[in-house]
Amino acid sequence: MPRCSPARRSGPGTGSEFLLRCRTMNKTEMLDDATPRDAETKGAPEPAKAIEREAGLERNLTPGQLAMIGLGSTIGTGLFLGSAISVKLAGPAVILSFLGAASIAVTMMWALAEMAAAHPAAGSFGLYAEMYLHPWAGFAIRLTYWLCMMVVVGSEVVAASIYCKFWFPGTPSWIWIGLFSLVILYVNCTSVGKLGTFEYWLSMVKVVTIVAFLILGSALLFGVGFPKVGFANYTAHGGFLPNGWSGAGLGVILGLFSFFGIEVVGSTAGEAADPKVAVPKALRRTLVALVLFYVGGLALVVGIVPWTRIGLVESPFVRVFQTVGIPAASHIMNFVVLTAALSSAVANLYFAARLAFSLARGGYLPAMLGRLSRKNMPAVAVLASAGGMAVALVLSKYYEDSLFVYMVGLSSFGALFAWLMTLLTHLAFRRFHKRQGRPHLQLGPPGPWASLLGLGGVIAVLVSTWWVPGFRITLRAGVPWLAFITVCYFVWRRAWSRKPVRGEVPDG
Repeated sequence: MPRCSPARRSGPGTGSEFLLRCRTMNKTEMLDDATPRDAETKGAPEPAKAIEREAGLERNLTPGQLAMIGLGSTIGTGLFLGSAISVKLAGPAVILSFLGAASIAVTMMWALAEMAAAHPAAGSFGLYAEMYLHPWAGFAIRLTYWLCMMVVVGSEVVAASIYCKFWFPGTPSWIWIGLFSLVILYVNCTSVGKLGTFEYWLSMVKVVTIVAFLILGSALLFGVGFPKVGFANYTAHGGFLPNGWSGAGLGVILGLFSFFGIEVVGSTAGEAADPKVAVPKALRRTLVALVLFYVGGLALVVGIVPWTRIGLVESPFVRVFQTVGIPAASHIMNFVVLTAALSSAVANLYFAARLAFSLARGGYLPAMLGRLSRKNMPAVAVLASAGGMAVALVLSKYYEDSLFVYMVGLSSFGALFAWLMTLLTHLAFRRFHKRQGRPHLQLGPPGPWASLLGLGGVIAVLVSTWWVPGFRITLRAGVPWLAFITVCYFVWRRAWSRKPVRGEVPDG
């Protein structure tokens, strides 16, 4: 019986050729043949086949560029404009909330870095789930997250157009949306080296701004060169835990949402110059920077501005810059949030295109989305993902209070679902390598406990969204969507397994 061998080259017809080969296999095997889970029963794992089908992308990204792409996806405008909801839930204890979220994020970082170092591929956690859990898992994660990224990119472009109205109030929004969309598309269709450089400097604006805020905010808090603000705001207005431990616990939800996007670094493994070294290093850098920026930034925010006034005044960043005498602070911050939105859009469209590329190479989307340009960029997948962005923009205008709200809820569900499945996959990954006696990079502690703790934290956050104002839509949108694509997957798979190969005589 012929084996299912993924196409070794990029180009037209790659996805359909892969499906044709798969259809010559035993109907009960299909895509499972390329997975360690299936190979475990046959004595020899074949993960290389699943990775090989995504070959062809250029490997030019440096660890610094990888880290900046991760920061570009993760740090949006929320930090600069104030994490009002999390502060309202937890008060000054939001510091503990974000530390709790960071402890969950570090388990995900360990898991993703270990798997990305072993299997560098654009499909990242979705491909690993297909290899180690089940083809359905890989399909569901990638398709869900692809849709999520479209919504996020669309919302960031809309946000960028709103920020431009600060300087040009008479210019229609569609002009800015069209202009920024063209720039984002161009950057994502040029070479990956240029994309990495562009995103590096765009993200650097955010990094420099946050570092300046940390320095100046600390100077205000401790009275170094400025009138001392002191620490009274940490215990005034109801104490450090004004809403109790339950408030701090619910604040973890918003804290974890702030770390979403770090998983983009895993997808860059397929284009990293030295993925076994660069990806773990980039993930560590990104997570350390996020913990410092979010925990340190919010600690200064609730120290400088009473937590009861967060969300009712201007951005704390503007407040600090105005206090220390920096002229035109509001103009500076408007420029910063504009670059933050564009940086996030570039990074998330990059991620969306790689997920579409991976799905196409796996046979789940049309083969043309798996094609590469002359510069080895998945340009068709970029355009398809941008098409989804255009749909998101239309929905945001005409269905703001109905369908688009569900799409935003689905994007939140998609990130939680991806983290949950990544940790589950890591448990299977480690179990497989232990049974096979195969060495692999180990970042976290030995055994399954770190991933199990992270898994428990993600599940707790997912369930808790039902009780957080404005976040109930996460489960309302996510659970029906997951049920829908599950039915679609198994209907498609059943129909596919019955379809005869060209030239094959059907049974009966």
